Amino acid sequence: MRALETTITGRRLGTSAIKSTVARYVIAVAMGNLLWEVFQLPLFTLWQTARPGYLAFAVLHCWVGDLLIALFSLGFGILVAGRSWPSRGYIPGATATLLVGLAYTVFSEWLNVKVRGGWAYAPAMPRVPPLGTGLSPLLQWVVVPLVAFTWARPTIALAGRPRR
Repeated sequence: MRALETTITGRRLGTSAIKSTVARYVIAVAMGNLLWEVFQLPLFTLWQTARPGYLAFAVLHCWVGDLLIALFSLGFGILVAGRSWPSRGYIPGATATLLVGLAYTVFSEWLNVKVRGGWAYAPAMPRVPPLGTGLSPLLQWVVVPLVAFTWARPTIALAGRPRR
């Protein structure tokens, strides 16, 4: 694992720091997405038509999907950032992660709302052109990863100074 170690102004950011950054990101994304899924339920028709047990199942199902998207997106972001991530390339890695999550969200919402009819938006859901993607799912894949990346950032700042 020595290849994953990086240097910032003489300090080594080893595999434990990398694992810690990934773990913090995953924890934050898991908590953020779970909360988001619960609070956005009224923006879907399911809120009016489903029983409480099915609503709980839907939240769990969507949350697990969110975690898979987040992990895949993070893996891609780390590949884009390169071997020195997270000490260098943290912002490019986060940006790539965010863009992959957004792209998948647009595709998934289009596929499941327009093509498959797997779920539907309630009239209260604002929609974004050109595909009519729900605003809440789009915001979810901006807000949650940004908060998670901010919290997960290593204690060594990008410029090599301790984070305050």
